[in-house]
Amino acid sequence: MIRFRSIISRIVILHVIAVAITSILMSLALSWLLGLATNNIHNDAMEEQAASLSHLLVPLADGSLSLELPPNLQGLYSQPYGRYSYAVVDAKGKSLFSSLKDMEPVFPEDPHAAAVQFLETRKGGAAISGASIRRVIGDKPVWVQAAEDMANRDVLIDDIVEDFFKHVGWITLPILLVLLVTDIAIFRRALLPLRQASEIAQQIGPARTDIRLPLNEIPSEVRPLVSAINQALDRLDEGFRVQREFTADAAHELRTPLSILRTRVETLDDPRVAKALHLDIEAMSRVVSQLLDIAELEAFTIDPSEVADLQGACAEVAEFIAPLALDQDREIALLGATAPVWVRGNAEMMKRAIRNLAENAIKHAPKDTVVEFVVEEDGTVTVM
Repeated sequence: MIRFRSIISRIVILHVIAVAITSILMSLALSWLLGLATNNIHNDAMEEQAASLSHLLVPLADGSLSLELPPNLQGLYSQPYGRYSYAVVDAKGKSLFSSLKDMEPVFPEDPHAAAVQFLETRKGGAAISGASIRRVIGDKPVWVQAAEDMANRDVLIDDIVEDFFKHVGWITLPILLVLLVTDIAIFRRALLPLRQASEIAQQIGPARTDIRLPLNEIPSEVRPLVSAINQALDRLDEGFRVQREFTADAAHELRTPLSILRTRVETLDDPRVAKALHLDIEAMSRVVSQLLDIAELEAFTIDPSEVADLQGACAEVAEFIAPLALDQDREIALLGATAPVWVRGNAEMMKRAIRNLAENAIKHAPKDTVVEFVVEEDGTVTVM
C-alpha cells in the first residue's frame, strides 16, 4: 500500500486519479448524449418526412392510391442523389410506391405497428435509418416509410459523433487539470494554519512550556486534535512546575540540617573523624547546591541575543574554586585563550555549569594533579 508523507500529496494523487476517471467518464457521457441527441433529431426528421409523404397520398375512385411528388421532393428522393428514400407499403407488405429500384420497400421487416416505428436496415453495406408511420387513406391502411442513407457524403451527424471523442472530448481533460491546479492551491491555503501551528510548536521546549497552539484559524476537522495537544501541554507544564518546586523545596529543606550537622561535627574530639565527616558534609552541600542550580536553570529564560565572555567566566570560576582544590591537594590551571571569547548565553549560568564541572574534576582527580580549564577560540571549554 502506498504511504503518503503529507496530506497535500495524498490529496493530489487521489485527485489526479479522480480527474482521469472523471475525464474519461465525462467524455463517454458527452459522446453518448450527443449521439442520443443527434439520433432524436434524425428520428424526428424522418417522422416528419414520412408524415409529409402521407399527406400527398390521394385515394382514387377505384380504391387505389396515387402519389404525386412536387419537384423539390422528386430531387430529394432521386436515385442519383441517393441520400433519402421512401416507400408506401400496404397491409400485405406489398410496396405501392417506392423511390428504390424495383419498387422495393425501404424496410422489408416493417412490423406494421399501429404507432410510429424507428427502423434500421442495411443495403449494399450502407446503414439505412428511418421511420415508418401508419396512415389510413380512404379506408385503406398503409405504412409510409422514409429513410436516410447514413453513409451518404452529405450526412454529417455520424461524422460529428465519431470525431467528438477524438477531438472535442479531450477538451474536458485540460479543463479538469485546471480545476486540479486550482484545488491544489485551495488545499494549500486551507492547510496554511496547520503549517503555522507546526512552526509555533517548534518553539516549545523546557524553557518555553507556556506556548500553546492557536485554535482560531485551525479547520474544524483538526481542531479537536490541536485542542488535545494543548491540553497535553498544560499537563506537561504542570508536571514541570511541580518537579521544579519539589527540587527547590528539597534543596532548601536540606540546607538547614546540613548546617546543623556541620556545626555539630566541629565539636567532635577526634579531628580525623571530624575531617572525614566534614568532607562528606561538603559533598552533600555541593549536591544540594547543584539541585538548586538545576531548579533555577529549568525556570530560567535566556535572551537569544545575550552574549558572555567565556574566558572571563572560566577565570572567575578558577579563582573561586582554587582554595577548594588546594585544600584537597590539587592545583588549578587556566590555559588556552587569553583574550575574551564571546559566546551566546548567560554569564551566571555558564559560571555555574563550569563550576559544577570543576568540582567534579577536583573530586575525582588523583591527588597532586592539576585540574585544567582549557578555553578555545571557537567558544568551547574543557575541564580535565
